[in-house]
Amino acid sequence: MDTKVLVKELSEILAEIIGSETFIDNYTQKVHPYYQLSAKNLMRYLILRNKDLRKYHGPLSDLGVSSLRSAEGYVYSNLFNVVKNLHLILNTPFHLKYDLDSIGYTKSFELIRLHANSLFNETKKEHFTKIMVTLPDESVEDKDLIKDMILSGMEIARINLSHGNKEMWKKMIANIRAAEKETGRKINIYMDLSGPKLRTAKIEYISKKGKSKKSMPVQVGEQIILAKKEDFHKGSKPDKKQDKEEKVIRVLLNEVVDDAKIGDSILFDDGMVKGIVVDKKEHHLKLELTECHKSKIGSHKGINLPQTQLNLPALTKKDEADLPFVCQYADILGYSFVRTAKDVEILYRELEKYQSEHLGIVFKIENREAFEHLPEILIKGMERDEIGVMIARGDLAVEIGFERISEVQNEILWLCEAAHIPVIWATQVLENLAKTGIPTRAEISDVTLSVQAECVMLNKGPNILHAIRVLKDILSRMEGHTRKKKNAMRALNVATQFVKKQSKGD
Repeated sequence: MDTKVLVKELSEILAEIIGSETFIDNYTQKVHPYYQLSAKNLMRYLILRNKDLRKYHGPLSDLGVSSLRSAEGYVYSNLFNVVKNLHLILNTPFHLKYDLDSIGYTKSFELIRLHANSLFNETKKEHFTKIMVTLPDESVEDKDLIKDMILSGMEIARINLSHGNKEMWKKMIANIRAAEKETGRKINIYMDLSGPKLRTAKIEYISKKGKSKKSMPVQVGEQIILAKKEDFHKGSKPDKKQDKEEKVIRVLLNEVVDDAKIGDSILFDDGMVKGIVVDKKEHHLKLELTECHKSKIGSHKGINLPQTQLNLPALTKKDEADLPFVCQYADILGYSFVRTAKDVEILYRELEKYQSEHLGIVFKIENREAFEHLPEILIKGMERDEIGVMIARGDLAVEIGFERISEVQNEILWLCEAAHIPVIWATQVLENLAKTGIPTRAEISDVTLSVQAECVMLNKGPNILHAIRVLKDILSRMEGHTRKKKNAMRALNVATQFVKKQSKGD
């Protein structure tokens, strides 16, 4: 690309960012002062990533100028200096003044470190990737297990409020605090709210032989009924007039039936079974199964509806009841099923009822809608000063497709880096090692990528202590080699959609 064309096109992008500054100021005016510069940088990044920048990298690198591929955290200063240096190379005048509130390369990393240390209550001068571990049920009675987890490298203890009760959680907390005193190490407590339960109800399937089954056999091509909880209280009995028996699965939440439309995909059990809605009645849906990677659907298995806009509150009645407990005992709250900025507003409004200023908030990005609204969620989230994002890769992969999860997790990392918001890398990290004692090569490679995040989460397993030690060792090694990474930077659809919405005044 001719250098004159290069400077012309990049100058136009720079001018667009500068011209949007009044809008950016208005859009981010409610953001906490702690995050003001970061919110502005995120908005500028969205404008930048509305463009396909791939054609500029080679010519810029040939000229020895920044190729824009590490611009996430300091968009304006990076682009400004690129344009200025191109004018110097061409020996042409450059009259633009550097007069916007901005962040440089060094400052951008300082902000990410500062925000991560604030969220995780870290007092060390040097930031490093934190290790979070989900506490197993054994930790209710076994204080020594928690102590061993701490000595192995656990820094954040996760309590999943979807399981157990307050009596169990209090015992876990007491054991954490006791282990803290014995080890001399501060441990943060992270609690996940349950969120709405998108699951199958208890299955009572009557086979052709009249036997009651707790799971239902399925195969590609057949049709099944997905019914509201109060309907079809027993599985359908065989109809002698039909060649095939009618199969019925109930759901725990009626909104699954109410909100799904003909043509929508519905997935069960982490995507192992997939169906398409082919008919809809008031109380049930008819699905045609298109994929069956398992031969049965069981009770209380997860349901995903990637194409359906569910009219469900992210904050359930159970979550509201659990909030006082969380505010009293937790350091960080995990917000499940968040999908829009409105969901963030609802949580914040509810937290105002309690003394929650100390509480960090982590937004779990676990469905398609949350990913598509991530910019708005981040801006709204920044109205508090201690926030983070969890890439909940399990449900997210089911919703967007397993072939896209690597792409999407990178986009989430980039957007959060632009906002200087710490990220938690979650789901199936060293899962095989934790369960069997032997890691797969793929999961070791996955851990080397996780160093791009500010925290990595492990789930429970009989070999969890070994998994913690391995994770700690890999993170220590990789932090000497990498910090974020360069990217090709094609136009991001999430950025394009955000810019379009704002231009229309949505």
